[in-house]
Amino acid sequence: MNSTLADILDLSGPRPQLRDAKAVRAQIDDVVRLAVFGSDQEKALARYAIHTAAPQLGAVSSSIWGLYSARGRGEVNGFTCPAVNIRGMAYDMSRALFRAIKSTDATATIFELARSEMGYTFQEPAELAAVVLAAAIAEDYVGPVFIQGDHFQANAKKFATDAEGETKALEDLIRKAVAAQFYCIDIDASTLVDLSFEKVRDQQAPNSKLTARLSKLVRELEPEGVTISLGGEIGEVGKENSTVEELTEYVDGFREIVGGDFTGLAKVSVQTGTSHGGIPLPDGTIASVAIDFDTLEQLSRVSRERYGMAGAVQHGASTLPDELFHRFPSVETAEIHLATGFQNIMLGHERFPSDLLDEMRRWCESELSNERKSGETDTQFFYKTRKKVWGPFKPQTWGLPEDIRGALNAELQAKFEFLIRQLKADGTKDITLRHVVQKPVELAPPSL
Repeated sequence: MNSTLADILDLSGPRPQLRDAKAVRAQIDDVVRLAVFGSDQEKALARYAIHTAAPQLGAVSSSIWGLYSARGRGEVNGFTCPAVNIRGMAYDMSRALFRAIKSTDATATIFELARSEMGYTFQEPAELAAVVLAAAIAEDYVGPVFIQGDHFQANAKKFATDAEGETKALEDLIRKAVAAQFYCIDIDASTLVDLSFEKVRDQQAPNSKLTARLSKLVRELEPEGVTISLGGEIGEVGKENSTVEELTEYVDGFREIVGGDFTGLAKVSVQTGTSHGGIPLPDGTIASVAIDFDTLEQLSRVSRERYGMAGAVQHGASTLPDELFHRFPSVETAEIHLATGFQNIMLGHERFPSDLLDEMRRWCESELSNERKSGETDTQFFYKTRKKVWGPFKPQTWGLPEDIRGALNAELQAKFEFLIRQLKADGTKDITLRHVVQKPVELAPPSL
């Protein structure tokens, strides 16, 4: 047995027992590496140790439901919760975000990963949750930790040919996520919206139906004392801007299925003119977009006033100009999802090894050539596909020299702090603690 695990766990009985949470903190870098790169048994034991130690040290995987419910009741307002997708160098990135949270008192901040990202970053829910909680331990963070399943999205093509099979795949993912203590989950069945129908209710019906089915499963799985924060979606990012009618028909259809006593959605993601990752131009710059802030404001208001939700959610925003971010809280956007901009900081940093970047570029050209569109420049192609290098190159990026990782993390932290302040999420610690229930849940121990 690995000596680190033997130090922190008593393995003499039928199930592991944590010896001392402080010992986990003292060896957290080694423990989290085992949680990611160890053998199957080492991964299971390391993840169990992290999940067991974290709440004892004050970091509790929690649902943001209470805060969002208070916003829906009109008791809190004036800020937008940042939700950060932890794609690559996950431990370093999470530590940088926790440092930013602590320095700004931005407790209303979310760590997340989408279904598609879990695939190409090689991070299943159990790994991502353990890494985030390990980062909380490493940074002496005390408070709720919001870990979110972003875009638990139905694949429209697979659904068209095998609806039950695709639904089962999403149900399996939800089971894994809840077991890993993801207590915020965004269900995205907006890909099933059928515009061939004339009536908006009929267009949104497949979206409402699948969201309702998956929401019922979440409520069945959630631990006692935890109300998982559920999100829905009405508009595929990159398509037409969302409307109030789409929102109301979707939510009304959802409510008709689940019933009036069902604990429903906390928020709804909408389309306002952005695209995931931005649109790269031939010279490598990102095309400017026109955000429909009026749509965001209107949909957020209807979400709160009619349904008691926190409001609308903005996706695909991390590559927007810095001067736009202050506008999201001003129109009461509930949440904003940020991903590619941080990836750009890491891969575009002057300290990121050029030889590794070249190797990543060659890998994309070799392995992802089928994704190349006619007329795309090399710069455009690599920009679009490089998000998929995080999985295959995980050992290399985790193993970068400490000085390089430090330089990348410092820039990440500075960007996190800037965005937190622009979104008015700084200083949300007290109000979050007032409304959020921190209920430690024991992770099922691995068998020995």
